[in-house]
Amino acid sequence: MTADAMTFETKQHPWWLHLISGILNIVIGILLLTTPVKTVVLLVLALGLFWLFEGIVMLVALFVDRTAWGWKLFIGIISIAAGIIILRHPLMSAAVIPAMIILIMGIQGLITGILALILAFKGGGLGSAVLGVLSIFFGIVLVSNYSNLVAIVSLVWVAGIFAVIGGLMQLFQAFQQRSV
Repeated sequence: MTADAMTFETKQHPWWLHLISGILNIVIGILLLTTPVKTVVLLVLALGLFWLFEGIVMLVALFVDRTAWGWKLFIGIISIAAGIIILRHPLMSAAVIPAMIILIMGIQGLITGILALILAFKGGGLGSAVLGVLSIFFGIVLVSNYSNLVAIVSLVWVAGIFAVIGGLMQLFQAFQQRSV
């Protein structure tokens, strides 16, 4: 066995990690599709706990490693504050967080579209212009409807569909990796 092949094998994740991740993705995807409100609230609570613990760990890390202490302090305080707010107001957070994701996606679409149009005018071609116009159009739609209940529910459904598809792909990858 060559050194490159040995290096590749040691860097691969065990097949069962892909299997567990795929199963979790499928379960979360099915829950998002069947009971979206309860699942979003549960996922938002998990996000709140994650941010709270991440902030605490970031502040504790200041005592171990003082490099970039200003950023660590800032991130730690913001993470703790966000975690506490989410945990104290889970229903409001379950509505606000998906709306903010939609708003960020809309802004990203606008920026991507403008950059694609600039590229098209600099010789990027018709494809770049079409993609730029489409990105701007969808960016405007998302920004103007980010707080719309239909947009939030659509985001949850799309996330559920992608979780199921991604989970199935991870299962396929796990069994393919196991057979090798």
